[in-house]
Amino acid sequence: MSSGDSKRLAGKVAIITGASKGIGASIAEKFAFEGANVVVNYNSDERGAQAVVDRIQATGGGGKAFAVQANVGNANDAQHLVERTVGEFGKLDILVNNAGVFDFAPLAEITAENFDKHFNTNVKGLLFVTQSAVSAFGEAGGRIINISSVVAQMPPPNSVVYSATKGAVDTITRALAIELGPKNIQVNSLSPGFTETEGATELGMPPEAIAFMVSHTALGRAGKPLDISNAAALLASDEAGWITGQIIEVSGGIRM
Repeated sequence: MSSGDSKRLAGKVAIITGASKGIGASIAEKFAFEGANVVVNYNSDERGAQAVVDRIQATGGGGKAFAVQANVGNANDAQHLVERTVGEFGKLDILVNNAGVFDFAPLAEITAENFDKHFNTNVKGLLFVTQSAVSAFGEAGGRIINISSVVAQMPPPNSVVYSATKGAVDTITRALAIELGPKNIQVNSLSPGFTETEGATELGMPPEAIAFMVSHTALGRAGKPLDISNAAALLASDEAGWITGQIIEVSGGIRM
């Protein structure tokens, strides 16, 4: 791995929303390893977020980190998150919109509460944090990486609300890439396939369902959070300076 000034994100400042566990935690740790100063956002899991910060600090030689509580679906919280970041590190270069909620239910069981829970975090939260981040990016511009899902294009049964939010994320990505391009702000979306995270475990997915998805994956395995964070680090780096408005599938070649 690279070291010192050769680290790809040296001197950058990044916010990762929903970073107390899973893919978000992996992205925070990867970015810090690559030299970025990282803000680990969480909504309710303070212990998990602090554990991510502690792991980053324990490795040494990378970027600094601290945790900030914010419900991204609340515009005031979103603004506070960005203001805390700039207050601590003096600037903002990268935003990773990872915060998300998901559960599955058949059409007959969908409620207004279930709908609002998903769209408030997965869509409205993404927009609020992005709005605040754009105002904080300097003249050099910035990078926005939205974490979507292959369900936007390959929705499974009983996932209509969650899949709809990820379809919205992809549309927002394309629209904002055009709108923000003149400000030198690049906007891309990563679409993971099935990835082994705490969230997937908590959902209690049946082993046969996991086996079915893996069997439809070209590389023959489930994803790991590091698979996604590696791709995010590339998009955040100067190596991706000519990439924007893209929905990039990181799924091992899943085809349902």
